[in-house]
Amino acid sequence: TLLELNNWDLVIYLFIYLFLLTSNFSSESSQTTPYGPHSQAATGPGGAAPAGPASSSSSSSYSGSPSCPVLPSRHIVERQPRMLHFRVEYRQRSVEVVLEESSTVGEIKQILETELQIPMSKMQLKGWKSGDVLDSTLLRTLHLPKNNSLYVLTPDITPSASTSQNSALQETLNQNFLLVITHREAQRDYNLHFPGTKTIQEVKRNVSDLTNIPVRHQQWDGWPASASDDSVRRKTYRIKVLPLTWGNLCSSSRVDPVFLFRRHLSDGMYGCTDVHMVSDSEGDDFEDASEFGVDEAEIFGMGSSGCRKSPMMPENCENEGEALLHFTSEFSTRYGDCHPVFFIGSLEAASQEAFYGKARDRKLLAIYLHNDESVLSNVFCSQMMCAESIVSYLSQNFTTWAWDVTKEANKARLLTMCTRHFGSVVAQTIRTYKTDQFPLLLIVMGKRTSNEVLNVIQGNTTVDELMMRLMGAMEIFTAQQQEDIKDEDEREAREMVKREQDEAYRLSLEADRKKREAQEREEAEQVRLEQIRKEQEEEREAIRLSLEQALPPEPSEEGGEPISKLRIRTPSGEFLERRFLGGCKLQVLFDFVASKGYPSDEFKLLTTFPRRNITQLEPASTLLEAKLFPQETLFLEARE
Repeated sequence: TLLELNNWDLVIYLFIYLFLLTSNFSSESSQTTPYGPHSQAATGPGGAAPAGPASSSSSSSYSGSPSCPVLPSRHIVERQPRMLHFRVEYRQRSVEVVLEESSTVGEIKQILETELQIPMSKMQLKGWKSGDVLDSTLLRTLHLPKNNSLYVLTPDITPSASTSQNSALQETLNQNFLLVITHREAQRDYNLHFPGTKTIQEVKRNVSDLTNIPVRHQQWDGWPASASDDSVRRKTYRIKVLPLTWGNLCSSSRVDPVFLFRRHLSDGMYGCTDVHMVSDSEGDDFEDASEFGVDEAEIFGMGSSGCRKSPMMPENCENEGEALLHFTSEFSTRYGDCHPVFFIGSLEAASQEAFYGKARDRKLLAIYLHNDESVLSNVFCSQMMCAESIVSYLSQNFTTWAWDVTKEANKARLLTMCTRHFGSVVAQTIRTYKTDQFPLLLIVMGKRTSNEVLNVIQGNTTVDELMMRLMGAMEIFTAQQQEDIKDEDEREAREMVKREQDEAYRLSLEADRKKREAQEREEAEQVRLEQIRKEQEEEREAIRLSLEQALPPEPSEEGGEPISKLRIRTPSGEFLERRFLGGCKLQVLFDFVASKGYPSDEFKLLTTFPRRNITQLEPASTLLEAKLFPQETLFLEARE
């Protein structure tokens, strides 16, 4: 305990241990001991009493420096009664009360009645850790620390005019402060917004979450000079600070005193403002007013009005797209235009965009959950989400969707959406995170069966760590994506083969159909040609018969008229023989040949020697004139 209270400084620890041994032996005869209350050693340098059994309440609460070691009361000689120190505030007054722990609450009120001139019946003593207590309650039963802060309320007594200035300051309690904090070792700056009710101890705890430096190992520069003096830890004091910022506070490796903001700075003031600040007396054990079961609004008269930031997202917005547009606009207003491109639409649409395209086009889904009540939100947004490397990496590899969970209605709607799309496990995971752990960045990967949350990144991170975790998620996603691409390529190859087979089968069917149709057309054509041929043959046969019937009878040899004997050779080698009258016309010869199936428009009738084409002669000429008398051998030849 001693080492913890004195920043693990072994030299101070040994000094305190030897001092306590000396105090135990000198408790009954302090006049003769080196460390008695009247000895020179007891005064310490400069005449100031060192921390010990006889020291004041302020010295017992030092955080542990070489000149001011911390001496816990439980190491004091047990024969001395345990004394409790109370600092009681009433309006602009502060009263110090020291009582044994065997005293009652009513005895504190009796002392306050004398000091403040307020009847006990009209006095309400607030600030107890366990809530309101009775006047007869023993202080021992409350298990109080050595140093305590209480305050008096008098609702039945009208405040005097002297409190008007204090009331005016109290009306500004809803304002925020911007602390520009430089981490020297990491060479990084943080712009943190804090409400005025935050303690410096809470500031250091939040910085510990960001830098991973324990509170006891932090060394701060830049606080007001009075804040670094341990002698004022139990005093109420005033310091001058500039509005809206509190210098460049620098964190390194050790811890300084812890102070509590009890007043706020006014927005828009450019001069210096008096800030009423109160230190705690037990370091990390300090309890704020809200921890004692008392509403700060009751203490300082806080109302619901005040200077507050516009919400990132309207409450109970029916249209998710409009809510995301408002979120994007407010995010740009607060942190600038360099930020990830937030998907405008529902969570379902964002999932479709990220997970259900082609495998090569799929991305991880980054769900950013913002909470204005977390001190980490401003740092995470301004330092991480607006870093160019993070913005570029998210834009290339992620579909980023955002939601504001500051309002309970919006948070409940988010949990409903997550349960519907990702299952109850994701919603339950979000419920487990406390407000001071926000903002959150959920990295979700789409799978065949269900979506999987790869990582949940909290607000207490750095740009490098955030980038490493994003890259780690991308490695997992890339491995899965390669498998999905391989499966998709194999599936597409199978589908391509199937399509080719289907196309080949279709072409085969088409070829068969065309072949069948061509065959049918050919058959139909053959039928048609056969029909035409038959018609032509029938027509030819009819012509032949008519010509055969129209031929004059073959003359006999005994007749007195000149007779010409003609022998006609057909293309098939057969011979046609017939007698004709010498005065018979060539047309009769042509009709005879045609009646045998060799019409003159298809065949020509030639003489052997000399070669003459008889069919070119005038049909009205006689055989005598054609010199086909008394006999002649002719042959038929098909026309070209």
